Amino acid sequence: MLKKEINQNLPTQADVSKFEMLEKLLVSIYDEMKEFSKKKPDEILNKFKVKNINRVLEQIKEILKREPTNEFLDLLDEESLPSNSDCILIIGQFNASMKQFRSKYHGWTGIDYTWSTKENPKTFSSI
Repeated sequence: MLKKEINQNLPTQADVSKFEMLEKLLVSIYDEMKEFSKKKPDEILNKFKVKNINRVLEQIKEILKREPTNEFLDLLDEESLPSNSDCILIIGQFNASMKQFRSKYHGWTGIDYTWSTKENPKTFSSI
């Protein structure tokens, strides 16, 4: 019974594919916002940027909905418009949660690195 419960918590292959795409987008957003934050940390983001960043963050939250870190992941506030440095803080939390997700469901099987999914559950070995 325990094995069945564990398999229900595994991501689907569709979740993994979406995760990998969103991970690249988040890294790109983080790098761009980090540059803005270095130049003008207190500058306020415009609504267009907040809306576009939130589109990515919302989809990440959906993939991470069963993860314990999800309750700490907030979207950017479109009403009060965050500063560049606030944005970096929020995106950094998403980035850390995604790294934890990857380390939990992606690993070494003894043959190769792969994802453990509902469709293809894997047991990872220590290196």
